[in-house]
Amino acid sequence: MAEASAEPKSHARRDTLIGLQKKAQQRWEAEKPFELDAPLPGTPEAEQPKHFVTFPYPYMNGTLHLGHTFSLTKTEFSMGYERLKGKRTLWPFGFHCTGMPIQAAADNLRRDIISMYNSVYDEEAVAAAEEAEAAKAEAAKEAAADAVADPTKFKGAKTKVAAKKGKGNQWQTLEAMGIPRDIIPRFVDPVYWLQYFPPIAKDDLIAMGVKVDWRRSFITTSVNPYYDSFISWQFEKLRKKEKVSFGKRYSVFSPCDGQICADHDRASGEGVGPQEYTLIKMRVMELPPCMEQLKGSDVFLLAATLRPETMYGQTNCWMLPHDKEGNDVWYGCYRTHVEGEVVVVGERAAQNMAFQELSPKFGEVDLICKVKGRDLMGLPLDAPFTSYKPIYTLPMLTISMKKGTGVVTSVPSDAPDDYIALQDLKKKPALREKYGIKDEWVIPFEIIPIIEIPYTPDNAAPGTDPTVTDVAAVVACEEYKVASQNDKDKLALAKAKTYKLGFYEGKMCIGDFKGMSVQDAKNSVKDQLLASGGAYKYAEPEKEVMSRSGNECVVALTDQWYIKYGEDQWKAQVEAHMKRMNLYNEDVRTRFEVALGWLGEWGCSRSFGLGTLLPWDKQFVIESLSDSTVYMAYYTFCHLLQTGPFDGSVPGEANILAPELTEEVWDYVMLNPPPPAHSKIPIETLNKLKREFHYWYPVDLRVSGKDLIQNHLTFFLYNHAAIFPEEYMPQAIRTNGHVLLNGEKMSKSTGNFKTLKQALEEYSADAMRFALALAGDSNEDANFEHTVANAAILKLTNELQFIKTTLEAQGGMRTGPLELFVDRVFENEINRYIKSSEACYELMNYREVVVEAWDKLQNARDKYRAMVGPHGMHRDLILSFIRKQTLIMSPFIPHYAEHVWEVLGHKESVMAARWPEAGHIDPILIRQVTYFDKVLSDARSKVEKARVKGAVAKATWYIADSFLDWQQATLGVLQGVHDRGESFGKDFKKGLLSNPALVPYKSHSKMLMPFAAYVLDDYAVRGPEAFELKMPFDEGGIWADSLEYVKKELGLEHLEISAWSDLKDEALLKKLQPATPGKPTMTWV
Repeated sequence: MAEASAEPKSHARRDTLIGLQKKAQQRWEAEKPFELDAPLPGTPEAEQPKHFVTFPYPYMNGTLHLGHTFSLTKTEFSMGYERLKGKRTLWPFGFHCTGMPIQAAADNLRRDIISMYNSVYDEEAVAAAEEAEAAKAEAAKEAAADAVADPTKFKGAKTKVAAKKGKGNQWQTLEAMGIPRDIIPRFVDPVYWLQYFPPIAKDDLIAMGVKVDWRRSFITTSVNPYYDSFISWQFEKLRKKEKVSFGKRYSVFSPCDGQICADHDRASGEGVGPQEYTLIKMRVMELPPCMEQLKGSDVFLLAATLRPETMYGQTNCWMLPHDKEGNDVWYGCYRTHVEGEVVVVGERAAQNMAFQELSPKFGEVDLICKVKGRDLMGLPLDAPFTSYKPIYTLPMLTISMKKGTGVVTSVPSDAPDDYIALQDLKKKPALREKYGIKDEWVIPFEIIPIIEIPYTPDNAAPGTDPTVTDVAAVVACEEYKVASQNDKDKLALAKAKTYKLGFYEGKMCIGDFKGMSVQDAKNSVKDQLLASGGAYKYAEPEKEVMSRSGNECVVALTDQWYIKYGEDQWKAQVEAHMKRMNLYNEDVRTRFEVALGWLGEWGCSRSFGLGTLLPWDKQFVIESLSDSTVYMAYYTFCHLLQTGPFDGSVPGEANILAPELTEEVWDYVMLNPPPPAHSKIPIETLNKLKREFHYWYPVDLRVSGKDLIQNHLTFFLYNHAAIFPEEYMPQAIRTNGHVLLNGEKMSKSTGNFKTLKQALEEYSADAMRFALALAGDSNEDANFEHTVANAAILKLTNELQFIKTTLEAQGGMRTGPLELFVDRVFENEINRYIKSSEACYELMNYREVVVEAWDKLQNARDKYRAMVGPHGMHRDLILSFIRKQTLIMSPFIPHYAEHVWEVLGHKESVMAARWPEAGHIDPILIRQVTYFDKVLSDARSKVEKARVKGAVAKATWYIADSFLDWQQATLGVLQGVHDRGESFGKDFKKGLLSNPALVPYKSHSKMLMPFAAYVLDDYAVRGPEAFELKMPFDEGGIWADSLEYVKKELGLEHLEISAWSDLKDEALLKKLQPATPGKPTMTWV
């Protein structure tokens, strides 16, 4: 797609577009085209189809940026298109404030201010602050210079606080947003965030030109009594339908906040959940000197395993003697919840255990002492289920102290890592000597077979029967030629194969569950270990999770209310509906299937934070991903409940007080039971709320980032299925990837960041929207490019100038029937691109719409202007082009469209316009265009080649209206093969000349075979049209209409079009390739 590459040399063009957007927005504010209410039954409006779209309300801990903007444009563009198609559209927009992010930010700011206050009396800090101020001034100069050099970069000079605190300082973050210093202290109150940021977001979105009904906007949390009542109703419905339960569950937990840390509460690690392990208790049979103080205690090493069924095969235990740099690694000796019991694990594991009732006091580790890993080599251990008594601790250098306990039990029969590490120690005396390992700790220990596996080498011939082995790790290491622990890639292959085969096809050949499949035995062995006291349950985060309060999260076993996602019947209900939904692409469907497959119980309660109290247990707050699943229903009537401020402090038109919204009232409005018997609200008012809900519901389209499929969007489906009847289930979901900025991830820390307001000021709303439409549509990451947005400024302002010039000149243009070939072609192209644009809109492929409706249609217009030459453009046709292109593009560039619509003479707003009608698309005209372009391209190549030998100023083109006899015979043979459904393979081509119909033309064989090959190539592109004996259009007429254009394109002074049949010059006839229908022959002079 061609792009204008030059950046505007001044801001005049951009300012022109900003002027148009301000004017258009003033009109929309006055006419309120986006504020639609549910029509009364029986009215014409009630017969119109509706389109209700929603977008996840953004979180109000800052201003909106291009990441938000990119996703919400999908909603915005959908609104524009569906309005053009005659639907009554609704897009409400709320602001999310529930949960810990705002609370955590307020708490962080409070700590920053206290730190700043304390540092006033610290002379060093004062000196550092003064130095930082000087650095700040210098940085400001550099930032200004950089901004000139690269206006796409986000710059922010560090403050005193930043100089002392570094990254992550909340004061600095707020100051970087442009918030005045004198009001920053107010943000220690989390409620102030709710008052400050939503109005800014609204102003930015209005400046962008979104088609939002702002009457239906609100903030969440108990600050808004109406929304608070609605969420209470939602959870009462879930509880009464037995979708909510209470109990102890593993959850990712923030020790700093003292509560569960869900996805929206995290600074990093979104989507990470608890990973459950079994901790194998290996009793230390003889304490080493470094553990002398533990005498009298029961001391255990705890090894975390995902495969308890393999414990029969333990031959040793691995520990980490030192890190990669040779530094000591420390283990801790910790008291547990069992009197007199001490366990040896890494610090991270101890932290997690403390929150899982495995320490004397919840949330606190009880450390007795620390010991070096290198001092723990050779400990004799009594490990459960293994026949070896004792086994010994040995060194392994690949252990991670950030995963599991730092203690790893060894099962070399089925774990390639264990097998190779044990073989290394057995074969390398120097390695044993290095770590003080005695021979008797290693040499006598042979592999214990525990699992039988059908094993087939990767290079085995197809159909080869597998060989059963009970030492899969050994076989795999031999297959992949693993020589030592350094062969990491080969080990990874061996491990993947043995683990997969072992779990899915393995059968136990030892122990109480001998003969049972591994899948069935796994939990039985685990239960036996737990019951015998040989193991503990344990969990930790799958990966690192950082809370917004700045601490690393653990997994905690806590009392909590949880929603029973994954329940069989409920899950089946959601799966059945999802199959009927429009998800726009199979990648989204696959992601939903994966999410439904793993999603289980979800903790929905928190100890504190912003939000709604759980109505039946008010010591808990409903967390942010759980109060945002059916709020789309609240949009439908919230403008009647509240008005003015987003916080519900002013009652709306219905004049209802929040306490009057009882469960019975909410039920009547949304679920169709009889009217509430004791409500103070007039039935007419209730019916108005009810009409709004039942008219607009269900949600026709939900737009979101793909990252929310794993939580919010799946919750969205579950909760609707639980509360509402099937006819009110969401109809469609469209997701997208993240947006890059100039090909790189957006990041404030790197300066590659842009807020919505910055983009609006830099490019104008329409140029920004144009670039966002071109950024991408799939679930892959999209890319907003500075050069594309600047090119959009040039494109739009250039087109405005073209329209102005055209309208001024229309009085002198041609009118009447479209007689010229180029007129008919251009009209056909307009109709064609209307249809193709419509198809792309239906698929929400907005980039392709821009390609079809702008790039291709602009190219068709430019070609028309050039080809029409001295005839001049046809007035009605060029005005039709301007009108139709403006309408098709109006969802992307509404302010531009509003202006053009007005200058075209329309009194009503473009927001009231309808999709342009496409006339008949003539396939013959499309063929004519293809023919014209192909012949002209060939001619251009030939004339350039001719000019290598000398000047060319004149040309004659010879056109044939019929094929020669031998050509007609060849076409007939090819047509017959096609009609009989036979193949044009090698055998056909070899026997072509022996075909009876071609025998009379053997003298033409040197021309016949290349001609047949040419036609077959054409057939591959055009199908049986390639066998036509005559062209379905007048070739001569095409060139006669376009003679001046062709001469100009080829740089000719004279061009003559003649019939091949009129050529009598014998010399030329012998020299030239004969002309055929669709393929003129040419001479150059």
